[in-house]
Amino acid sequence: MADTTGPISTLPGAHHSVPAGAMCDDHPDRPATHRVQGETDSFGSELNDMCDECYAEYKAAMAETAAERATGRCDWCDRHATDLRSARDYDEGSYGRVYDVCAACRKRQNDDLQEELDRYYD
Repeated sequence: MADTTGPISTLPGAHHSVPAGAMCDDHPDRPATHRVQGETDSFGSELNDMCDECYAEYKAAMAETAAERATGRCDWCDRHATDLRSARDYDEGSYGRVYDVCAACRKRQNDDLQEELDRYYD
């Protein structure tokens, strides 16, 4: 059965170990072989338990919809982008809100962090 977590630092799509005795969410007569993190926010996430057949379908669906899921408005710069990914704002901590962020904003965030680290540790 699918599970929910409390606050979690991993992002949607992360793979987790399957607990002993877990069964597939869609086929309760089959043992779960994969546990994938689904919808995630600052309160926690859904963990989806899948058998091999469901996991193959999940992977195919993710590949088929990758471009669509990566397209939209960046939560940080509000510009249209085709390279969105899930990310967190480091200043909000490891368990903060999950944003859809374009590559330019992720690079800017990482460059700013590197600059700050260099000031302290160089």
